[in-house]
Amino acid sequence: MDSATDSTTLDGKLLIAMPGMSDPRFDHSVIFMCSHSSDGAMGLIVNKPADDLKFNDLLKQLNIEASSNARSVRVHLGGPMEYGRGFVLHSADYASNESTLDVSDDFGMTATLDVLEDISQGSGPEKCILAMGYSGWGPGQLEDEIARNGWLICDAERDIVFGRNDDGKWGAALGTLGIDPLLLSADGGRA
Repeated sequence: MDSATDSTTLDGKLLIAMPGMSDPRFDHSVIFMCSHSSDGAMGLIVNKPADDLKFNDLLKQLNIEASSNARSVRVHLGGPMEYGRGFVLHSADYASNESTLDVSDDFGMTATLDVLEDISQGSGPEKCILAMGYSGWGPGQLEDEIARNGWLICDAERDIVFGRNDDGKWGAALGTLGIDPLLLSADGGRA
């Protein structure tokens, strides 16, 4: 599936973990999809805060000095792969001189230090979250998980992705599909 020509690409969509997700690391997860093609898929969990990591502490570790204009950015667990690597998911008003992936008209993702430097100086994107690690799938793996009732898919809304209520994002994402979380079953079926 070529993301440039295939209408079934999940770039810029949200994956919503179904109850009964077999992998406990993704229980009640909402994942923003950054890239999806025949080569595999990559996304960032947007509703699992990294309570033990603070943005200012990460800046200090990277020897980035924060100005008095610096905003505090929430740090999330982006997924189980490469936990030591950071990704900034942000509004499309920002583009790095080095390497911003334009995911959609509303979202971009930058994984280079310059976005952290810009944020630390009070510039950078209007809205953003920092994700440590990412969620990844090999060719066909995500499609198989979707077919086995592991994930629902919805449009990404900025209020959900960047919202401060991480505990409410799963239910809010389901709500965009008109689904009451209390009515979901862990069992899938085929008609």
